[in-house]
Amino acid sequence: MLSPDVARYLAIAGEFVRSRPAEHSVLLTVAEAIRAGGPATFGDVQPLFGWYVRDGGAVTAACVHTPPYPVALTAMPDPAAAALASTLAGTGRAVAAVGGPPGPAQAFAAAWQRQTGQPARVGRRERLYRLGELIPPDPAPAGQARVATGADIALLLAWLTAFRAEADPAGAPVHRAMVDERIGYGGLTVWETGDGPVSLAGRTRAVAGQARIGPVYTPPEHRGRGYGGAVTTAVSQQALAAGVAEVLLYTDLANPTSNALYQRLGYQPVTDRVQLRFGA
Repeated sequence: MLSPDVARYLAIAGEFVRSRPAEHSVLLTVAEAIRAGGPATFGDVQPLFGWYVRDGGAVTAACVHTPPYPVALTAMPDPAAAALASTLAGTGRAVAAVGGPPGPAQAFAAAWQRQTGQPARVGRRERLYRLGELIPPDPAPAGQARVATGADIALLLAWLTAFRAEADPAGAPVHRAMVDERIGYGGLTVWETGDGPVSLAGRTRAVAGQARIGPVYTPPEHRGRGYGGAVTTAVSQQALAAGVAEVLLYTDLANPTSNALYQRLGYQPVTDRVQLRFGA
């Protein structure tokens, strides 16, 4: 079942999505952002929410699509993922990518290619981490954390655009409404020294006892000084102070530096997922 109505989605599939807050973090935080900020939070195309019920029973899988971002899948039977792809293709909906556990993502991609002729390629392989005991950098770098405000919007847009270009060049462009939504709840933090801001980290809204860290970005000229670890520690502490039971983050498995950093800070691997992109 598919619906653009986030309230209906949460009423029907919310219990299932909340049942595994770490693995379903993306679906939880996207729905919460749209519930709080409105349907245009992630772009101009109407978001779409989905859930899977077999033989009239309970919800056992879910998805969300906020173009131009990938379709996000939970674990689900491969035939259900393939049927979802066929349904979306049949409506003419533009899908740039799909992300989720490897099995369902690959089943979706295969069905999408059959329906549209668009081949899939691996965009990135990701690992989900959960914070154990937070271990702040020692020694800490110079500077301190500051929650970003509307006065920082030009800097935030520039840095988030630079992060996207570096981490996911084929990904969705930075959407001003999404940045405004994060500023609205204190979801972006900069690390600054006497020379001004030198690093940035974000965190999602707390929902279902979890919050997710990201993105984390340090401009090239400020790297190698510990600022990324310091600002990640700061937003991790903010999430803990908000009372969440699980602080999470995703890394690109192709980036050994970030994977090693987050493990030094106390983050532990949970599961892997893949993002498959369509077209040339």
